[in-house]
Amino acid sequence: MAVTIKDIARICGVGVSTVSRAINNDPTINVKTRDRVLKVVKEYNYIPNNSARNLKMIESNTVALLVMGIENIFFTSMFGSFQEQLEKNGYDFLLHAVSENQDAVDVAVELTMEKRLKGIIFLGGQMDHCKEKLEKLNVPYVLCTVAREGEKFHADLPTVSIDDKVESQRAVEYLISKGHKRIAVITGNKNDFAVGGRRLSGYRHALEDANIPLDESLIIHQKDEIPGYSPANGYAVTKELLASHTEFTALYCTSDLVAFGAYKAIYKAGFKIPEDISVMGFDGISLGEYMEPGLSTMVQPKQDLITASVKKLVKRISGEDVTQDIYEAKLLERASVRPLR
Repeated sequence: MAVTIKDIARICGVGVSTVSRAINNDPTINVKTRDRVLKVVKEYNYIPNNSARNLKMIESNTVALLVMGIENIFFTSMFGSFQEQLEKNGYDFLLHAVSENQDAVDVAVELTMEKRLKGIIFLGGQMDHCKEKLEKLNVPYVLCTVAREGEKFHADLPTVSIDDKVESQRAVEYLISKGHKRIAVITGNKNDFAVGGRRLSGYRHALEDANIPLDESLIIHQKDEIPGYSPANGYAVTKELLASHTEFTALYCTSDLVAFGAYKAIYKAGFKIPEDISVMGFDGISLGEYMEPGLSTMVQPKQDLITASVKKLVKRISGEDVTQDIYEAKLLERASVRPLR
């Protein structure tokens, strides 16, 4: 019985696309992996099916949405609109999740080889890769709400996002305008220099501009052992903050999901929102409307981000040069913040 490429992949413990890349001497494949695959190919006298290979090389009309943070309901609420807009532009839609322990670009490279993608939209997460590694994709791509470490946006990359630092500063300025000075913040974990880092920087700048001394005890980092930007993390760290008896009048959560968990911790500790503690979120997740009281938040312009990402990718597929689009968030006042004056 003839050995198939799937048999080779199973024996080597790799994907079919990895075997194909090894056989075709793709420069992006790990050298040790390639040598191991080729050794098995030779050992089993595997002969590639040229007609199948030629069929595989036919370019598809598929655009993949690679999601870093598939469990984040802010992102899941965007999937339907992404699919609708891509299909309106004549493209098939493929949704692919990237786990926390995977490198998004490596996943994209392998997926491109396997599916012969027309383009890729990266959604969410953090990406610190240089432009050179991204260009290994050999297909047009756009970064949508993908955080990048550091103070400067990379104008030479096709990016669609908000400025997390600026919008976070606006959120804290809103709390300050309501008379709050003792403002605690729940940011990312200690190694989060992208979304968490930029939103924390906005918090610091708002206090500095208002001549409010920075109190490091009011800066709370999420826990590494709990999924980031989740209600579970918000609940755990808020519970510890309250147990520490640190004085504060407002809690700024750099994610609505974190704020949802903070609500529970505050209520279980016997406090009321906003009578005892004001709470501010970030993202504008629709569930915030149904919290009691409704969550005040910074709303990301979700539909604008989706539309701009698709338009930018379509232009790149057509060979046009594109750079970045930066959008503003919208302050949404609800009942979770009260004035102190």
